[in-house]
Amino acid sequence: MAKKESFSSKCSFCGRQKEDVNLLIAGISGHICDLCIEQAYAIIKEELHLQKPFDPGDATLKTPAEIKKFLDQYIIDQDEAKKVLAVAVYNHYKRLSQNNADDDVEIEKSNIILVGETGTGKTLLAKTIAKLLHVPFTIVDATVLTEAGYVGEDIESLLTRLLQAADYDVKAAERGIVFIDEIDKIARKSDNPSITRDVSGEGVQQGLLKLLEGSVVNVPPQGGRKHPEQKMIPVNTRNILFIAGGAFDGIERKIANRLNTTVVGYTAQRSADHIDRTNLIQYVAPQDLKAFGMIPEIVGRLPVIAHLNQLSREALRQILTEPKNSIIKQYIALFQMDNIKLSFDADALEYIVDVAIDFKLGARGLRTICEVIMMDIMFETPSKKTTAVKITKKIAETHLNRFNAGRLKAS
Repeated sequence: MAKKESFSSKCSFCGRQKEDVNLLIAGISGHICDLCIEQAYAIIKEELHLQKPFDPGDATLKTPAEIKKFLDQYIIDQDEAKKVLAVAVYNHYKRLSQNNADDDVEIEKSNIILVGETGTGKTLLAKTIAKLLHVPFTIVDATVLTEAGYVGEDIESLLTRLLQAADYDVKAAERGIVFIDEIDKIARKSDNPSITRDVSGEGVQQGLLKLLEGSVVNVPPQGGRKHPEQKMIPVNTRNILFIAGGAFDGIERKIANRLNTTVVGYTAQRSADHIDRTNLIQYVAPQDLKAFGMIPEIVGRLPVIAHLNQLSREALRQILTEPKNSIIKQYIALFQMDNIKLSFDADALEYIVDVAIDFKLGARGLRTICEVIMMDIMFETPSKKTTAVKITKKIAETHLNRFNAGRLKAS
């Protein structure tokens, strides 16, 4: 009887006594404590995570219309850009499935470049579509890239991030998608020859050529310069889809110059009258990117050009409240954590939109304004016994004027 009591009073895995654990669960021929259960659960999670491959075939292939419908839940307007992205992702999945088929026709990838002003949703498009994907996806910033041997990050660091997103599964990474943000910041500084090297501009563009086209690149798994002794991992970029995005500030002047130079004669002048001078970005063409400072080789390797329109007043108003992760919903959720009900008057929302239009910062301007208006309220409210907060136009004006909104306006 004593032997049975000794067996039942300790964990069969770690041997801890019953009094040393919080919980001891009995089985048919043994027991397990709560500490061993937690450890076993952690091991199972890790093993399943490592063993689960990135395989687009595991999920039902969504049509371009379904992909766009998903993007519509988070992003207002920009239908043209959403269509381009939806088709690109859909075709990328099909290309991956073709790799296993015996077919004489090899489908080439169509890398994309998104052109649009700041705050129009380029990065948000990339982040949102990443939620939908079943292939490794990473967002990298082109502003930190330099030629090999100079201060900054090597071009190969783009693939290092992709490898990390794929848990260092090379085969999975070779089917991934890379979004290169701020691609316009690596444009050539000038067409005039110089005695100094443009190591963060044209030099980076030339380094990107082999990645965009498709080649085997030796990638440092932990980054290039901090661990020079590490073993390189060869990655084939032939099936990696590259999406680039940039504001290209001032490209409207290049577009205007091109459109004006084609005007010859009376009939040409009549056709030029149909050009929307308030939204020249919609007429962007490869030659405009070249005139901006992108080398012809890289423009040719980004064959699909999509533009993002300037956000209208109606779009800015919708962005405030309608998307799943809208700015107002985020503030409501923050206050809800303190059991405070937050609400906004319609006049207050209209006022925020009007000020955002003056700032000329797109959707990011909305966030800036809301932060200024809500800062004092978020500071004071948690200390008070308040159950409800209502933001009126008068409150919004008071807080914005106190901050001196004039210094936020774009010049």
